[in-house]
Amino acid sequence: MLNKMIAGVLPYMPKKFVWLFSRQYIAGETIAEAIVNAKKLNEQGIFTTIDVLGEFITSLEEAEANKREYLQVIERAEAAGVKGNYSLKPTFFGLLLDQEVAYSHIREVVAKAASCNNFVRIDMEDSPCTDMEIAMFRRLKEEFPGNVGLVLQAYLKRTKSDIESLRDINSTEYPVNLRLCKGIYVEPETIAYKKYDEINSHFLEDIELMLQEKMYPAIATHDLPVVNGAYRLLEKYQVPKDAYEFQMLYGVTPGLRQDIINRGHQMRVYVPFGKQWFGYSTRRLKENPQMAGVILKALFHKG
Repeated sequence: MLNKMIAGVLPYMPKKFVWLFSRQYIAGETIAEAIVNAKKLNEQGIFTTIDVLGEFITSLEEAEANKREYLQVIERAEAAGVKGNYSLKPTFFGLLLDQEVAYSHIREVVAKAASCNNFVRIDMEDSPCTDMEIAMFRRLKEEFPGNVGLVLQAYLKRTKSDIESLRDINSTEYPVNLRLCKGIYVEPETIAYKKYDEINSHFLEDIELMLQEKMYPAIATHDLPVVNGAYRLLEKYQVPKDAYEFQMLYGVTPGLRQDIINRGHQMRVYVPFGKQWFGYSTRRLKENPQMAGVILKALFHKG
């Protein structure tokens, strides 16, 4: 109840106060700040995926502006020598306003990354977007087979069948590249698993299916039982070190992150930045109220 109360009140608090909760998990408001923080991670042997904060826009003019911003992000990050790739949310490009316009904008971003021999990850959003985003990924992968990946969410009951449905575009030369995360959007129990152990179990089942299909899993978790389960699967299938990676959010569980690196596994950190950090932070806290208590404890612990 306390966590829900804190999460519910935060959107109405001064931004400077909310920033105290958010700054550990946001790489800054500008691309310059994001690049500095991405380079710091690179110095620790960590790859990055840079993401401009924002989603669910209300006009196609915003979509055009967001595309231009992403093209600039790629240009500046490549010029700075950042070792990493890029993530984007299709609703940030107008997916729910005009699917073809959104596709055109995102295709331009992927083409820009491909021209730099780089890669773009299509983030998964809430369930009304799932089919559209899988279809977009398929379409982009046909043209840019090694330069685009997708996110799937282990708590959705459909995810195993979604992985199976991608077999036809998987290949040895260009394996399907999937980031698997637990999922943070609030979904009905009819379509999403709710229990902690149940979600973890399906997460590992999905990873095992990807390994069996010789896909490229990006294992996105901060949960030690899932990490340990992934270790067992990687050992079981004798997966080469360059055929998978672990992923984490910026500022979250740095101790576990370092332990994974120390064991010789590839690590990539999601680096979110942008002026829309306030909406991102408060929305995520509403969707996952237990984060509020954890962040509040960390704030007081740091004094």
